[in-house]
Amino acid sequence: MIKIIILGAAAGGGVPQWNCGCANCRDAREGRTELNANQASAAISADGEHWFLVNASPDLRQQIANTPALHPRAGELRHSPIAGVILTNGEIDAITGLLTLREGSPFTLYAHSRVHSILAANSIFNALKPGIVTRETLTLGESFSPASGLDIMPFAAPGKTALFLEDEEESDPGDTIGLKITDLSTGRSVVFLPACAQLTDDVLDLIDGTDAVFFDGTLWRDDELLAQGLGKKTGQRMGHMSMQDVIPTLADMRIGQKFFFHINNSNPAWRTDSEERKKIEAAGWSIPAEGMEITL
Repeated sequence: MIKIIILGAAAGGGVPQWNCGCANCRDAREGRTELNANQASAAISADGEHWFLVNASPDLRQQIANTPALHPRAGELRHSPIAGVILTNGEIDAITGLLTLREGSPFTLYAHSRVHSILAANSIFNALKPGIVTRETLTLGESFSPASGLDIMPFAAPGKTALFLEDEEESDPGDTIGLKITDLSTGRSVVFLPACAQLTDDVLDLIDGTDAVFFDGTLWRDDELLAQGLGKKTGQRMGHMSMQDVIPTLADMRIGQKFFFHINNSNPAWRTDSEERKKIEAAGWSIPAEGMEITL
């Protein structure tokens, strides 16, 4: 059995983003509470007692507070059911929440060597003291089992280096990874791909036949930021596919449940009454609500 709790589904900045006046952010501030969204992260478990976070968003403190399954055990002064954090990239919206977990509860931090090196180069992450926070290095294509009954395979996904390193370092295969998580007792599986610039044959093979997929939904259209006057980069330049391109590419795949994840504040699909939302739902996709619990 794989238990999944959605902690947030938005891209970096969330909705509303602190400095954004786009239609979604403006309306979220003015009372359309359904548009409010925390930054993308999820919790997974095989037993409902030991939980592993997929990325640690800047909103993690509030996300934990909102999620009873992640609260300390009743009667204990210091305890956390969070047994580990698995990072799929080194972007700010995936790693900043690690600093929320600095108060001395042990857990294991799983990441590709590329991401571990990014954390090691920034002394602020020394707050996660060795001996308390164990670092485990992920090898692409090699499975690991962080808990009894779970098999997790990290795999390379087309992407780019973290935004804050673009001017200093070239891209590395470990910059963007996906996770295929399988329940060894049932064979049921889910793929998390919060960032992906292209659906290669290798990635398609890993997704096909899964019981659920959480896929990069940053933008509805590749030129979305340009069209709204919010930026000068296309989705491809930022390392993301558009929903418009993902939907037809995965249309014939054997996938149980399909969710978009890591959705930018500019994306019109946030609006339940938008034509874009109607199109993704007609194609069998959903945007997961915060707090949603899924059992596979």
